[in-house]
Amino acid sequence: MDNKILVTGSSGFIGFHLSVLLLNKGYRVIGIDNLNDYYDVSLKESRLKILEKKDNFIFHKIDLKDKEQVNKLFQQYKFDYVINLAAQAGVRYSIENPYAYVDSNLTGFMNVLEACRNYPVKHLLYASSSSVYGGNKVAPFSTNHNVDHPVSLYAATKKSNELMAHTYSHLYDIPTTGLRFFTVYGPWGRPDMAYFSFTKDILSGKPIKVFNHGKMERDFTYIDDIVEGVYKLIDKPPVPNKDWDESKDDLSTSFAPYKIYNIGNNNPVQLMRFINALEAALGKEVEKIYMDMQPGDVLRTYADVSDLERDINFKPSTSIEDGLYKFVEWYKEYYKVEL
Repeated sequence: MDNKILVTGSSGFIGFHLSVLLLNKGYRVIGIDNLNDYYDVSLKESRLKILEKKDNFIFHKIDLKDKEQVNKLFQQYKFDYVINLAAQAGVRYSIENPYAYVDSNLTGFMNVLEACRNYPVKHLLYASSSSVYGGNKVAPFSTNHNVDHPVSLYAATKKSNELMAHTYSHLYDIPTTGLRFFTVYGPWGRPDMAYFSFTKDILSGKPIKVFNHGKMERDFTYIDDIVEGVYKLIDKPPVPNKDWDESKDDLSTSFAPYKIYNIGNNNPVQLMRFINALEAALGKEVEKIYMDMQPGDVLRTYADVSDLERDINFKPSTSIEDGLYKFVEWYKEYYKVEL
């Protein structure tokens, strides 16, 4: 294909896997990343080395905060599609370092939107998060639910991205699709995520901290399911509903070319089942230290993906046992672990 796709955060966990898929499908992928040190930079560099082996991949080290560099990139390549996955991730880190989230998730996204306005694209897709559901009690979480009660700054920035995207869709007719990812895991994952740090601790013989005494559920979603969903949405830009009425129409659609989707497994897993599955994959049991809930955490996430099924005939399906087994196999190979 001759379509040029910009993937921001291409050396990140989801950005890397999506770039591999797009490259294998024949797209020309231009990846950007600032390669920051929020977690082990060598892991990001290892991902990048794999991508750079492909002839149809070009990398630029750029920070989205740099408006001039972002504009130059858009002017140079005239992208057909933009997939914005670059962000400062992590709920707990947003409590310690809030300004990192303003810089990356707000200023950075603003620069992407402005560039899409000045150099029009066929479709802008961007990462939102299940965290936008915040204190919501009704489950499964639907894109038709109100999401005005975030419980972390990270969540607030992701909700802000959705509002900013809607504004630009309305004012400048930019088709935008927001993707609320639910607890993504798998090979080449982020070391700050629980499954990654648990694996490291279990192999080191250290105890693990189990928050809220294990009484939490997460809609864990395997990375291959996530990127397959994103891929299937690329050539499905939203169309405006000129007669949209908030009293009867879906809140995830609009009078603008705007749409929001959940991408989740639609199957919440209890934290103890998750830990047991990881122990089984590693062939080791671990000592557990039960702790109270941490600030910014939520009790449960659970994705309603009915509109995803309806629009692209796709639903994530990888079980936590299968997904964690694949992650452990990668972990052992990458870190040269002998069990």
